[in-house]
Amino acid sequence: MQHSIHRVTAFEIIEPFVLDVRFDDGTQQRIDFRSLLRGELYGPLRDAEVFERVEIDPEAHTLVWPNGADFDPTILHDWPDAGPRMVELARRWADPQGPGALSPG
Repeated sequence: MQHSIHRVTAFEIIEPFVLDVRFDDGTQQRIDFRSLLRGELYGPLRDAEVFERVEIDPEAHTLVWPNGADFDPTILHDWPDAGPRMVELARRWADPQGPGALSPG
């Protein structure tokens, strides 16, 4: 099975923890990250100021945050299919900051 490769070309913060993400093939996804902000890597992004420091990595062409958190750009591109699987995985991530994860909105 072949894995398609996509690049993030732009994004816009729509509301807290929600981004419109645009890709090199002209498509766009609106992604609500709240249900993923758990665990050691993604948990710190629950701080809106940290989350809003998102950038596009110039080499990987995906979204990255100052703490090293990122997402595979193909996962982001295929969010309608991949998103529910990612949310299910996030439910299993240990949260060293306690149980106060943001609820999906």
